[in-house]
Amino acid sequence: MQQLVNTLLGGLTLGMVYAAFALALVLIWRSTRIVNFAQAPMAMVTTFVALRIIEGGHSYWLGFAAALVAGLVLGAVVERVLIRPVEGKAEINAVILTLGLFIVLHALAAVVFGNRYRSFPAAFGIRGIEVGDTTIALTGFGIFTIVAVLVVMGLLVLLFRFTDLGLRMRAAAFNQEVARLLGVRVGRMLTLGWALASLVGSLAGLLIAGGSLVHPGYMDAVVVYGFVAAVLGGLDSPAGAVVGGLLLGLSLSLVSGYVGSQLVALAALAILMAVLLLRPQGLFSQARERRV
Repeated sequence: MQQLVNTLLGGLTLGMVYAAFALALVLIWRSTRIVNFAQAPMAMVTTFVALRIIEGGHSYWLGFAAALVAGLVLGAVVERVLIRPVEGKAEINAVILTLGLFIVLHALAAVVFGNRYRSFPAAFGIRGIEVGDTTIALTGFGIFTIVAVLVVMGLLVLLFRFTDLGLRMRAAAFNQEVARLLGVRVGRMLTLGWALASLVGSLAGLLIAGGSLVHPGYMDAVVVYGFVAAVLGGLDSPAGAVVGGLLLGLSLSLVSGYVGSQLVALAALAILMAVLLLRPQGLFSQARERRV
């Protein structure tokens, strides 16, 4: 029984990390109808920015805040410099650009930060919580991860559903021509969408790195699982991204704990195929014709 509880708690924390990354993918999709395959190395770069600040003798929270700001700026720059020139052209162009950016950022990170493994600190403890004589697989940093993702999800839901800015962002993503006729500054909305998505991606990178080792490729596996979580929940739903990440984390944790860790990737592929066959729009997707 204790093994099952610890397995589920580990899956809960891991699922929230996947959810954070899935949220970043959902934000890009809602803003531009593009899946950003460079989201992982973008988050990796901002995590190394935080690490440089922390290793320089400054506080963890200063590095944390700097990484989020760096993510915000990086997302805006990528949209303006790389994505904006191919707007209105074949969608495959943006996909190829993000894949190319994936490779370029990896190479630059290896040159600037090096390829060696480096320890990244955690804001809170990484030891399991003790209840009596039993240690459960839930750490202080794990609790912080869960709370941080839930707060971000709540803020995004409030933004898109209850603010004029969120309404303009949705309109720009749904139909740019109509949005322009209604006075929406579409270009600004697209840039803001990329910036917010990159900020959330940076948060995911920091949560994954906390208390572990980082290197230029430490986020590579997460882009796969985050994509599966986003598809599972629905690429148009921030809440669905969180639920999808949670379900994926719990499922993969059970597979790893009771079947074998070597089958985790195969299990993720099986879940993705099942979703695409049975409900390709995701569990929490919206109708295609939406009111914005």
